[in-house]
Amino acid sequence: MASLLGEELFQISGQGPPPQKDFFQLVITKNEVIWREWKISLQLDCRGAPPKDMSTPHQDFLQHKMLQHQLGAVFGRRILEYTKSLCQGKFDYLERLPDDMMLHIMSYLQLKDTAHLAQVSHRFRKLCNSEKFWEQTVRNCAGFTSDIEIIANVMGWREIFFKFFHPSGSKEQK
Repeated sequence: MASLLGEELFQISGQGPPPQKDFFQLVITKNEVIWREWKISLQLDCRGAPPKDMSTPHQDFLQHKMLQHQLGAVFGRRILEYTKSLCQGKFDYLERLPDDMMLHIMSYLQLKDTAHLAQVSHRFRKLCNSEKFWEQTVRNCAGFTSDIEIIANVMGWREIFFKFFHPSGSKEQK
């Protein structure tokens, strides 16, 4: 499983909370936490100031309360907790699986389970709503034909699934 981890585990960047205009970046690698800060100011003494760049090993970050406070203030409590988890070696391997592998695993789920999965994270929502997922779902349905494939390529695979294969579709009810 360790092979699923790249050198960079997480990265986020954004502007600090108002009234600041400062820009921040957090990068977490396998070995360290990197905190970058750019001062954005119209004041003469801040113009042209180089970015601050601080790198610290994971264990040192876990003890560095001031940096944790600053990270929490800029990116929020959720990102701070996630950063701490990564520094403690708690990795979410499921989130790191390649899309094709995740789609293959999802092919074994029932539709209601994929609806729940879509609520887990932005990545899973994107996968569950992707054309690849719906194409895979339609292709696995009994009654799939080449004519349906032609229509699906025009109308969209999700639309075809709900029109022809889902019980709520427009098929005649007996």
